[in-house]
Amino acid sequence: GAVGILHAGLIPLLVFKLKTESDEIQELILDTLSNCLRVEASEALATGAITILKEKLKHSSVAIRSKAAWVLLEIGTHPEGKSMVCEEVIAVLVSLLEDTDPEVQASATGALMFATVKPQGRFSALGAAAIPPLLKLVAEETSKARLSAIKTLTMLAELPEGRKTLLDHTDTFQQCLNDPCEAVKRAAKIAIRVIKWKP
Repeated sequence: GAVGILHAGLIPLLVFKLKTESDEIQELILDTLSNCLRVEASEALATGAITILKEKLKHSSVAIRSKAAWVLLEIGTHPEGKSMVCEEVIAVLVSLLEDTDPEVQASATGALMFATVKPQGRFSALGAAAIPPLLKLVAEETSKARLSAIKTLTMLAELPEGRKTLLDHTDTFQQCLNDPCEAVKRAAKIAIRVIKWKP
């Protein structure tokens, strides 16, 4: 289905419809875009999707905020998408780390994780004060965003400034070594190694 939509050239139309449709329809459009952008993101990027999605991150509807962050996550899996997310939406994603809804937090953290793969994204995230809210998500055992938060902090620890800040918080990662989820344990081990690394 996603490939059919891409071949039919419907992405620009769907992106444009996000501006005018009712909330229920916007949710469906965001779901559709998420599936399509997993395959290919360039058309959406060319139609200014990031600017529109950035607006949706501030929407009063939890579902729309969460789905918009998820679409940005899908865009961030593509090299050209990462750059645009770094430039335009990192500050908004960081503000959503403290959203009241766990789904929104998880989607925003995932999108941030992909954006911080690029050095430019790491600098932007540090500049937007991402470390305190990410540490809070790592410390919450029930957080859906925990794994993405650990991985994002690991990338921020690759910058000297990030490493310096995180050296005071290794105990937060130590607690994750007892997590029932293997992926969380593994990610915490890597985080501790990166944070304690001495040049």
